[in-house]
Amino acid sequence: MSSIAAPAKTHIVIPARFKSTRLPGKPLLMIHGKPMILWVAEKAQAAHFADDMCIATDDERIAHVCIEAGFDVVMTSSEHASGTDRLAEVAAIKGWSDHDIVVNMQGDEPLVPPLLLEQAKALLVADNESVMATLCEPIEDYETFHRPSVVKVVSQQSDNRQRALYFSRAPIPCDRDVVLANNQDKQAPKNAYRHLGLYAYRVSLLQQFVHWPQTPLESLESLEQLRILENGGHIAIAAAACQLPAGVDTQEDLDRLNAMSLANFQNPAEK
Repeated sequence: MSSIAAPAKTHIVIPARFKSTRLPGKPLLMIHGKPMILWVAEKAQAAHFADDMCIATDDERIAHVCIEAGFDVVMTSSEHASGTDRLAEVAAIKGWSDHDIVVNMQGDEPLVPPLLLEQAKALLVADNESVMATLCEPIEDYETFHRPSVVKVVSQQSDNRQRALYFSRAPIPCDRDVVLANNQDKQAPKNAYRHLGLYAYRVSLLQQFVHWPQTPLESLESLEQLRILENGGHIAIAAAACQLPAGVDTQEDLDRLNAMSLANFQNPAEK
């Protein structure tokens, strides 16, 4: 008798590290009287398309705060080189099926709309040949286009599917004619897109990822998603269905969120 595979499940995982170059202890910093990681976890709970969610951390302080608030916590190694490696450990600990989907929700983006998490999952479900899905948004200004901290992505549309070709901290794509004309207007190319650090993975990809050594372009750009492209994997991508508000990277970012009214913070407009 042939067995019938169980339906794929969707799991949201929030990687949370205590160490941060600019903001040590970032997940536990307070926003409107509550640790940031708890705001993020509550947003994950509001994503009703998922079967479950958990916080993945290597820090007992973060774990204690999350467990006290009633959230599922998975303790992971402190030696991971990337968030993807941490997610792979969670999938192994949890024993998730190869065809399950894991959505990576950044622990420093307490305003992320659940709609975007669901969009990333839907992209992956719709493209059986892709092992990962992510989102992007147009870059409107020249300064942002040239900022190394803003990851740019170029993609290709084929057979009603859009897939990433390359990610870079450099200003890509390059409009040759504009550059040769010295770009007096200081404008970003019309097809310049910023990559949003939000991913959906197949568990089977996570299991492979941890066995692949770091690749040359990944090391050069310090972008883990390049390891997937360099190993021949497809990454589905689409423009975000709504705006992703800025996360917390600096003290100024934290101050900005605390300066928002509580009502606006809890229910930011989804443009």
